[in-house]
Amino acid sequence: MSLAAPDRKSFPEAKVSLDDVIRHSSRPHTRGSLAVELSALGLRRGDAVIAHTSLSTIGYVAGGALTVIEALLDVVGPRGTLVMPAQTADLTDPGSWRFPAIPPDWVDTVQAAMPAYDPARTPTFQLGVVAELFRTWPGVLRSAHPVCSFAAAGRLAAEILEPHALDDPFGEASPLARLYALDARVLLLGTGWTVCTALHLAERRAYPHAASETCMSPILVEGERRLVGWAEYPHDSERFAAIGQVLERAGEVRIECVGDAPARLVSVRDAVDIGVLELTRPAGS
Repeated sequence: MSLAAPDRKSFPEAKVSLDDVIRHSSRPHTRGSLAVELSALGLRRGDAVIAHTSLSTIGYVAGGALTVIEALLDVVGPRGTLVMPAQTADLTDPGSWRFPAIPPDWVDTVQAAMPAYDPARTPTFQLGVVAELFRTWPGVLRSAHPVCSFAAAGRLAAEILEPHALDDPFGEASPLARLYALDARVLLLGTGWTVCTALHLAERRAYPHAASETCMSPILVEGERRLVGWAEYPHDSERFAAIGQVLERAGEVRIECVGDAPARLVSVRDAVDIGVLELTRPAGS
């Protein structure tokens, strides 16, 4: 499965009406209440954390996405670092797109008109309103990869994000490998394990000799738009749920409610190391 091909089914937030959110919320959630619950989950000042969020699952939040980001930054504090995925899977070969696909006779036109990746302006694709707001947040940095970028704010933001290798963007020269080296944490706030980006590093370590495919994306080269090829390796996030279950059974995951959502907190190292073991385990063992 290609991560680069847009697939609406793989992203955390479905379209949910505000009426539905209010009806299913236990109470209004605030910056203060979310910070208290994130702290109870185990998030601490000074932590480096990569957060995946689903606003509608958290319930009614006074202030919405802005409040969620403020609560996260309050908890990790000025010495901490908050990271979120900022991927743009729509900056790929339109002929590979699924869910939805576009008509074949549109492909050349769409590819030719596709704007070059610009870290400051290119929106995230189907990652939810919190991730999209965060990439525009004052002081946030964003890595240079045209499809697999990350955004970060805080003390270690620059160290985590750059350089971000064009080829093998989830491998050993990626922000994920630096999060692993820093013993950062993963926060799944109202999302499932299938969106746990850190497990893509486990895939690369489990299958270091996997064959890659060339993905074409528009970037700026000396101020001019160019289609540039980069090596993408196979991904299968459907296997991440089983890895998550193993992590939870092993007691490696803190689970509490934040707002009305189940929230999970785990070490990047534990997630990746156990992910590698599970992905390389012989069938039936």
